[in-house]
Amino acid sequence: MSHTLTQYDDALAVVRLGPGSDIPSWATASTLFSVTATKTETSIVCHASTVPAKARREGPFVAFEVAGPLDFALTGVLSALVVPLADAGVSVFTISTYDTDWILIKADAAEAAVQAWTAAGHTVTTPDAQEGADA
Repeated sequence: MSHTLTQYDDALAVVRLGPGSDIPSWATASTLFSVTATKTETSIVCHASTVPAKARREGPFVAFEVAGPLDFALTGVLSALVVPLADAGVSVFTISTYDTDWILIKADAAEAAVQAWTAAGHTVTTPDAQEGADA
């Protein structure tokens, strides 16, 4: 099964905060903003430019959104998308929302990811291309 992904321009970061941390105000303005908390850490995905220099972070990442909404009964969506990346030596950071999946790729590997997906039969587009298709 082939999928369509939308590539966003925002440079994102994955930030590690301590357990039970409040969500900092600098973290909320971004194409993708996500908080995941466990008893041992709080992880935030946000725009890289807003992260304080002292924060423990990785990035920059480029975000790819899988066209959705995806039905919860679907199987193999992430597998179909991450296996070509693994074969190409591209690491991923994934996030799932209610409607879809997001795949974050280190910025310096984004082009390799697009090439791997295209070779595997997937389509990668941009928000501008999506808007033009909707018109």
